[in-house]
Amino acid sequence: MRLWQEYYRPATLTEALQALAYAPGLVLPIAGGTDLMLDLEQGRHPPVHALVDLTFLPELKRLEVQGDELLIGAAVPLSQIATSPLVAEHAQALTEACALIGGPQVRNVATLGGNVAHALPAADGTIALTALGAQVTVADLECARRVPLESLFLGPGKSALRPGQLITTFHLPLRRRGQASAFRRVMRLQGIALPILNLAIWLAREGERIADLRLAVGPSGPTPRRMTATEAIVRGQTMDDSLIEQALHTLLEEAHFRTSPHRASAEYRRQVVGALLREGMQAAWDRACEPQRH
Repeated sequence: MRLWQEYYRPATLTEALQALAYAPGLVLPIAGGTDLMLDLEQGRHPPVHALVDLTFLPELKRLEVQGDELLIGAAVPLSQIATSPLVAEHAQALTEACALIGGPQVRNVATLGGNVAHALPAADGTIALTALGAQVTVADLECARRVPLESLFLGPGKSALRPGQLITTFHLPLRRRGQASAFRRVMRLQGIALPILNLAIWLAREGERIADLRLAVGPSGPTPRRMTATEAIVRGQTMDDSLIEQALHTLLEEAHFRTSPHRASAEYRRQVVGALLREGMQAAWDRACEPQRH
């Protein structure tokens, strides 16, 4: 049985949106396709009538600084993000996350937009973007609107994107003096590629004090989200071992870890998250003293 009947290769974003809006039957966008193709081949997704290839759209391939933001197109391959000096300077947590997704062959074709659109609560790129305070431009034939990243998720594997809508661009604030980020992950060495647990942190440092902080842990619930209660405990406090212990105590109350038969128990995740928090906070804290390169 054929998995699709028609394949569109639009040259512009408008053409892509028209194909998504008007093609008959079930139509889906595809860029890297590393998740979608497996789902189709293994019967986890119903056959589609048409696929719309996004890989030739210049609007979705940008990776540049514009004003006070770093812009990353939804169809930029993960390997390009992992090796970009711009991303390393302004969003090191995203550099580290993208470098850990799959193997080299997967990273060469998989895209950041696909990682986010799949709506998994522990997707590495998504967790990093959440801590970095990313916003997203979502387009359809009627308009393009900018929304918070967290608004894209309804539940595990359930995206808020409606038929005919596309993620086009991720917007990240540029790193300023005293700011830095980090990403940490624990995963099985073989077999399933999804992480047992991951954590991303962004902080702003003023002397020996954490002036501001954003923290995301996955999976800590049905959707990617920030640990806002833990952030509040840390914000404005002096960085030391005692503060990290306070943050961990609050994080264990705030996060909702569950047991996965394929990955890890909730109790194991509760044990592991302390090490990730300490490593991530210390790495971001130390990096915040590093001079800016751009």
